[in-house]
Amino acid sequence: MRVLSIVGARPQFVKLAPVAEAFAATVHDHVIVHTGQHYDTRMSDVFFADLRIPDPDVHLGVGSGSHGVQTGSMLSALDAVLDEHRPDWVLVYGDTNSTLAGALAAVKLHLPVAHLEAGLRSFNRRMPEEHNRVLTDHAADLLLAPTEVAMGQLAAEGLRERSVLVGDVMTDVCFRVRDAVLAGAPQVPLGLTAGEYVVSTIHRAENTDDPDRLTAIVDALDGLSADVLLLAHPRLVARCHEFGIKLERNGGSLRVAEPLAYPQMVAAVLGSAGVVTDSGGLQKEAYLLGRTCTTLRTETEWVETLEDGWNVLAADLNDLDQVVRRPVPVAEQGTPYGDGHAAARVIAALAGHG
Repeated sequence: MRVLSIVGARPQFVKLAPVAEAFAATVHDHVIVHTGQHYDTRMSDVFFADLRIPDPDVHLGVGSGSHGVQTGSMLSALDAVLDEHRPDWVLVYGDTNSTLAGALAAVKLHLPVAHLEAGLRSFNRRMPEEHNRVLTDHAADLLLAPTEVAMGQLAAEGLRERSVLVGDVMTDVCFRVRDAVLAGAPQVPLGLTAGEYVVSTIHRAENTDDPDRLTAIVDALDGLSADVLLLAHPRLVARCHEFGIKLERNGGSLRVAEPLAYPQMVAAVLGSAGVVTDSGGLQKEAYLLGRTCTTLRTETEWVETLEDGWNVLAADLNDLDQVVRRPVPVAEQGTPYGDGHAAARVIAALAGHG
């Protein structure tokens, strides 16, 4: 069996890591295509190195652009790649432009498509990610769902027969990296005090493209009563520069740093009192690492994290400090994202449906 994985953005590299490792232990042929959607070294190359992912077999180097331009460039470049390799499966990950472009390119060439992390829904049609994931699910031949909730949402859309529950591959890599971090001597970043800071990432369009909204978020983070390690995504930096919003401030809570390599990010969350984010991946990672999360959105795809208040939606910035500083839930967590062996189930599902 030959499987061609198409990835292009940081969350997909994390998901690719356990899948690539699992493929390496089989006789199957695994081809990795990097679209170049995330081309910044901090958001791309470093993840391949730190997560021990093989170098991509193909790098399209698409780079930035509007959604239409970026997706169109990928579609144009993928035709020749797919025609050359003629895989048994084209495996796409998550909900980015790379996901949709990979699915569409494969469908046009009559190649079977499998969607890893199928069935997630925010039900917010203003999010480009929502369109990407819904369109990909309905185009794909095999839907690899991470949770029972995702399976239910696929069934509600008439996709039950194409769906398989495999668990969440991000659990695989998060647990592996967590154990490695805990076995060493974790370093608290920027001289912060363990347990007395929160980790923050902000990058989604609804929070960064409106200057008033972005100003309010930065001001709210700077006004928290705990130090805030803000891992500044390139999109956030660009928008702040465009709108004249200062991230580097004196006397407030913000401590701005570049995005961390995945092991360092896991270490930072483990050393923190919690997380403030709009990232889907970091919400789930906070849950898996046993830290509270405050999500600056009106909805989440990872509804399981809301159980018992591990994650709280806080699009309204009023009383943000009180929400962020809430006590850690005392109820025992469940295991909605699987047992850390999802990647092996992904390969079994592909082989069984070939």
